[in-house]
Amino acid sequence: MEFKDLEIFQMVAQKGTITEAAKALSYVQSNITARIYKLEKELNTPLFNRHNRGMSLTPEGKKLLVYCEKILTLTNEMKKVVQSGEEPSGKLEIGSVETVIQLPTILSIYTKKYKNVDLSLLTGVTNQLQQDVLNHRLDGAFVTETDLHPDLVSHDVFQEELVLISDSSTTSLEQLIHKPFLCFSKGCGYRARLESWYQDQNITPQKVMEFGTLETILSSVVIGLGITFVPRSAVPHLEKRGLIQCHILPAKYSKIKTVFIRRSNAYLTSTIEKFIETIEHTKDSALPIVRHNSETILNGG
Repeated sequence: MEFKDLEIFQMVAQKGTITEAAKALSYVQSNITARIYKLEKELNTPLFNRHNRGMSLTPEGKKLLVYCEKILTLTNEMKKVVQSGEEPSGKLEIGSVETVIQLPTILSIYTKKYKNVDLSLLTGVTNQLQQDVLNHRLDGAFVTETDLHPDLVSHDVFQEELVLISDSSTTSLEQLIHKPFLCFSKGCGYRARLESWYQDQNITPQKVMEFGTLETILSSVVIGLGITFVPRSAVPHLEKRGLIQCHILPAKYSKIKTVFIRRSNAYLTSTIEKFIETIEHTKDSALPIVRHNSETILNGG
């Protein structure tokens, strides 16, 4: 059994088809198929169920995937430890929630300074990103501060204020609570904060609509589809143009901190160490909060 066989097996398990796995690995499909059959023959058990929609893991395949991920993770970490030197290099896989306004600055400074690092970025919600870091799929991630798993450590990035935003014509609390709540999927820290406010106010949202991107959520608010709860730094351009109105909630719901998390037991290579240093150097340049006379304050809770 070769490491390459395990990498191919893992990719097919993730993608669900030979075609997609071949694209991801830049292999011909016949090579992928041959490697899978070779692995199944070596282990003397079928690893995939073949069907019209693609391939799904058998119970034996699911068992192998657990060990496969552990082996490949340890192999990658071994390479990082051995190859680690003063100058950052190699792959760096980072995750982030969508609303880290300082992220472009951090990435720009880092990639310009350390040109030998192959940095990739995955976006998602806080809970999923934490799991990705814990399961070694990411080297680290920018998330909303929450109760951390004991195997994670965090580094402060910045603190800011969340605001409830609506289209420019919505002004009263009564109007707001009857609007659909536009949000990311479950596991989003901002969504959890507003749901907590709803609960404390004994309000049941009329409708919850989930979206995949911040841009779509903001555009939907502007045209009056619903309301959302986002960092103030994400909307000054819309507020300045009079396209939205901001509504302030009490600090227990609106004050929020963004942190960078990583595994506590992972070897701290120069690549990730310098990334954390870059965060430290830029975190004090957060945008100041600018208040407008058009804002409304929703007390209570």
